Amino acid sequence: MRIDIEELKNKIKPKLRPIIWRDEDNTLILLDQRKLPFEEVYVELRDPVSTADAIRQMIVRGAPAIGITAAYGMVLAIAHGNTSTLDEALKELARAREVLNAARPTAQNLFWATERMYNRARNAVNNGEARNVKELVEILRREAKAIFDEEFNAELMMGVYGLEKISDGDTILTQCNAGGLATGTGIGTATAPVRVAHALGIRVSVIAPETRPWLQGARLTVYELMADGIPVTLITDTAVGYVMYKGMVNSVMVGADRILRDGHVYNKIGTFKEAVIAHELGIPFYAIAPSSTFDLKSRVEDVRIEERDPDEVRKIRGVPIAPEGVPVFNPVFDVTPPKYVTALITEKGIIYPPFDKNIPKVLGIA
Repeated sequence: MRIDIEELKNKIKPKLRPIIWRDEDNTLILLDQRKLPFEEVYVELRDPVSTADAIRQMIVRGAPAIGITAAYGMVLAIAHGNTSTLDEALKELARAREVLNAARPTAQNLFWATERMYNRARNAVNNGEARNVKELVEILRREAKAIFDEEFNAELMMGVYGLEKISDGDTILTQCNAGGLATGTGIGTATAPVRVAHALGIRVSVIAPETRPWLQGARLTVYELMADGIPVTLITDTAVGYVMYKGMVNSVMVGADRILRDGHVYNKIGTFKEAVIAHELGIPFYAIAPSSTFDLKSRVEDVRIEERDPDEVRKIRGVPIAPEGVPVFNPVFDVTPPKYVTALITEKGIIYPPFDKNIPKVLGIA
């Protein structure tokens, strides 16, 4: 099927805007995803510390959306500060990078975005492009906007490549929320092929596990797909094996917070389970992510899996559901070994095993 990308952009019009930048007063505005689906509340941010807190507290979540937010957080570091010289601005940006990077240690896009923003600033100062702090703010603002635009275009291309793996009438199982709320663009990674298929009139539906403990599947994936008229069914996390065994799923499509050179996929806890069951039942398993999510330097033993507050498991929306003080193990992500991954879908193409050879080749990275 020949697809006109510009025409496709006009057809895909997501209703939710999770990240907004206001130029007139250099303010970052985030849709508070903790409140969804019951309230649409926006939070205004004007400094990197509050931006890091928003990332840590999951006001914004999802690797690409975290990356975009962090990029704008770098802008805020000097947009409202008292820096008067370019040297002071670079020091302030270095501090902001450390603060932002500490917010979520597993999301590769976060580090990628802050490093890109810092390098852009340093180069602009060194080559004389920025003659004062005001000009540097404008340069970084354009760079953050470029990161957003690149993500939007990348998701469209992931959707186009992923469309090759969807047939009319298919049902896709996903995990957590890797839709437009997770990427900041309204399109998503794992849901990009679904949105493209839907826009082109191809019948496709989604099965969304609830995704404890934050219930991103129930609160966010279901919410945004229903808002855009895409058929979706909610299931409990424990029903994943049963629905696959019953033949209710044609493929599994998930996002990723980090993908290593050898094909190990880090994604929301529960992804590994889906991949193993899919492998056992002969169901294709695809991880869909932009090239910024790939970490070609780290090994499995280098990656720290984030563990969060035990009360996220002991309670739901503040209501206790377990005995007070019970010990809790609350890892946010798990890691899926490459043997369970059918293919990786990126904006640059589909990557098949052997991943250690094909990831650098497709991404064009040595």
